[in-house]
Amino acid sequence: MKTLNILSAFILTFCVGFIAYTQDRVLLSKAKVHIGNGKVINQGYVGIQGEEIILVENALTYNLDKSKWDTIIDLKGQELYPGFFAPNSNIGLTEVDAVRATRDFREIGTYNPHVRSLIAFNAESEISTTVKTNGVLYAQVTPQGGVISGSSSIMKLEAWNWEDAAVKTDDGIHLHWPSTTKGGGWWAEPATRKSNENYSNQLKDLREFFEAALAYSKANDKFDARFEAMREVFTGEKRLYIHANQLRALLDIIDFKRELKINYPVIVGGYDAYKVADQLKDAEIPIIIKGGHTLPENEDDPVDLPYRLPALLQNAGVLYCIQNSGRMETMNTRNIPFLAGTAMAYGLTEEEAISAVTLNTAKILGVDKFTGSIEVGKKATLFVSTGNALDMRTNNLTLGMIHGKFISLTNLQTDLYHKYKEKYEAE
Repeated sequence: MKTLNILSAFILTFCVGFIAYTQDRVLLSKAKVHIGNGKVINQGYVGIQGEEIILVENALTYNLDKSKWDTIIDLKGQELYPGFFAPNSNIGLTEVDAVRATRDFREIGTYNPHVRSLIAFNAESEISTTVKTNGVLYAQVTPQGGVISGSSSIMKLEAWNWEDAAVKTDDGIHLHWPSTTKGGGWWAEPATRKSNENYSNQLKDLREFFEAALAYSKANDKFDARFEAMREVFTGEKRLYIHANQLRALLDIIDFKRELKINYPVIVGGYDAYKVADQLKDAEIPIIIKGGHTLPENEDDPVDLPYRLPALLQNAGVLYCIQNSGRMETMNTRNIPFLAGTAMAYGLTEEEAISAVTLNTAKILGVDKFTGSIEVGKKATLFVSTGNALDMRTNNLTLGMIHGKFISLTNLQTDLYHKYKEKYEAE
């Protein structure tokens, strides 16, 4: 049995970053453990064997037998978290936004439920190394474009290839609901918002497609790749992720769920969700909300509304999690912890903010049975920070693990930092 201090643990992490896990029993000792479900252990033991967590106990009350552990890593004074999620993400599908050849997240056509992001995922993306060093260890890799973009898959961000990275394949179909308004624009080119006069016709076309897909799922018609991909939406084996923000659209989605008997709809965006929170809660529709580092959508909205939205939904009892879609979203995936930190500053407790990027996300994506929190029987996907991981000033990872495998916590940016730090220290 070996006992390691944190410096030794860092060296261990660096050295075995790309080596598969072993059957050794590893104990992470005396860190402050954020479970992910709202609970916290101020000094805890977390034991790992293979891919799984086999022990979570309070170090102040648990009688530890050190002889049962091959390696004990002393983490006293540091903080232990479940791996953070990046839902609705392009990571692995694009490398440089300005270079067309590196973008592979959009297909031509309007209705493409049969398109799979899974097989386009680049497990060796340089961007993924920059987000892992902030604690983001899972991503829901999501296609874009058209009315129905295709199916997303949930991937771990440490793998040899897309097959190895897949945690849950084809978890759901992504539908972009028609906008109820037209106009608007970014701050430098504002435009007056007007009602979308074609909304009713666009919604009619969308309903006709879903009705045809539902009829196909009940019959043995000639094979149709698009309708075949939709089959599991109606059986409840896939989620239907509906990208929508405006109030009227959200109310129409509630009716759409009931009329077409959609078992697991999820709203992505949900800017106006706080206005109909009770209806969404009753309809059991969770929301993947856009993080708060943005401006209000409407001229008469409070300037801090995007920051307060998580707390408004939390208080209403709506299940939600946080994502970071928008301009340069792939490279900004590393900021997901800090979106949760901002929500904490605007009404969430620390543990609620952590849940918004861990267990809540796992529940919404349908993977909470085996990940999303630090609990016995779940996959050992976690990280250790010297301080609060939701604060960019103290988010400093010293150890990371995905499915029981230690990962490297370096990237090109950290390499350059150490390179030039040594250069100028030498002078």
